[in-house]
Amino acid sequence: MEDIVFCKGGGCTAKLGPGALKKVLDQIPKKADENLLIGYDSSDDAAVYQVTPDLAIVQTLDFFPPMVDDPYLFGQIAATNALSDIYAMGGEVKSALNIVCFPEHYDLNILGDIIQGGTQKVHEAGGVLAGGHSIADSDVKYGLSVMGTIHPQKIYPNDGAKVGDCLILTKPLGVGIVATANRIKEASKEAMDQAVKSMTTLNKYAASCLGKYHVHGCTDVTGFSFLGHLSEMLGKGGCAVISSKNVPYIPEAREYADEFLLTAAAQRNRNFIGDQVEFRIQDFAMEEILFDPQTSGGLLIAVPKEEGEALMEDISKLGMPCGIVGQVEDYGNKKIIVE
Repeated sequence: MEDIVFCKGGGCTAKLGPGALKKVLDQIPKKADENLLIGYDSSDDAAVYQVTPDLAIVQTLDFFPPMVDDPYLFGQIAATNALSDIYAMGGEVKSALNIVCFPEHYDLNILGDIIQGGTQKVHEAGGVLAGGHSIADSDVKYGLSVMGTIHPQKIYPNDGAKVGDCLILTKPLGVGIVATANRIKEASKEAMDQAVKSMTTLNKYAASCLGKYHVHGCTDVTGFSFLGHLSEMLGKGGCAVISSKNVPYIPEAREYADEFLLTAAAQRNRNFIGDQVEFRIQDFAMEEILFDPQTSGGLLIAVPKEEGEALMEDISKLGMPCGIVGQVEDYGNKKIIVE
């Protein structure tokens, strides 16, 4: 396969840092529209626009360079990641459009494999691939613009966590660290297989468990790391107390972190959110895992503490490493504590 597929910063590690992005978004004038139920004000996972009293559309898009050398697999991962935002809002996928950047002088069979991989995941999600847009570029990039539907009264905001909630994570962390190790041929096949399984598992299945519970907040953990997205969940107050021993992660990610196989994106996350986190552990590798940018990561869900065990039991039946990773408490001006 051609060198172009080996990108310097693939997957969600290619995102702009949260600090730089915030500076730009803060300057964009906001237009009032009572039908725009969720925009970019709260850094939520997708936009929600109400069209009737009982129907709203959910819109999102996501694309990035490759983080694996198999084009079909890359297409699956990129599509799974883009579709995830619909599930994080509580929506149902309806349609998707391809977003393609591809060098004109490269083998078009590679592009065909990428799009086929993405199409397979759109169909698995129950959606239809309706078209797309492509441009000639110096590097490969691929993703989707996705449209879904939701009832306006059944939206899961990303910033709705309340004091007394427990926090559940539905996929293991460490994907970014493992992918970084893999790019320099230091990752084991077992570790990379675990990362790929996580990145290609639709959050559709975890989201399907939520209907009978009182979900106060939900987001998917992607490029801004577990701690970055957790900080957004606390927008309405409270302090998240995280039990590090309960955080699911790919086991070898700890070893790779100790060997400093890290990403620049993780350090940007640390710089942006680090002053809001109090680490009560002496564990560099775990800190890096919590700051690690995830590609197609799991859902982070806030539900009342009394519902946590039942929801965990439902999600654990899906076969992915998951866990009740902490709770939201009232600790004054503290935001996140990691024990």
